[in-house]
Amino acid sequence: MLTKEKKEYFRNLLSKRAGDLLQEVNRTVSGMTDLNDNFPDPNDRATMESDRNFTLRIRDRERKLIAKIQEALARIEEGTFGICEECGEEISFERLSARPVTTLCIACKKKQENSEKLRGI
Repeated sequence: MLTKEKKEYFRNLLSKRAGDLLQEVNRTVSGMTDLNDNFPDPNDRATMESDRNFTLRIRDRERKLIAKIQEALARIEEGTFGICEECGEEISFERLSARPVTTLCIACKKKQENSEKLRGI
């Protein structure tokens, strides 16, 4: 079971990460609204559109990560953080440190990945 100090460590880590991601989102939004969209050269416009689409895909992934962070913070409050949702065993501190939003222990994650490989996902 995670100690109170370790739970606080993860709460702070997750909160900071969510805050950093939200700042990036705000910078992207303000950057996209500040852009001068008047490109006489079609190649310049295509490059700008490609860059914008790439940035939006990254921000979409970050949006999904923010949701996972919020779920992890809720699990800390509920007392289920660090417990594998598949087998009910404790998730190692090392795994949580590497991926604090995880809900599966290493063994269950490997089983899931092997199952996905067999199904061709």
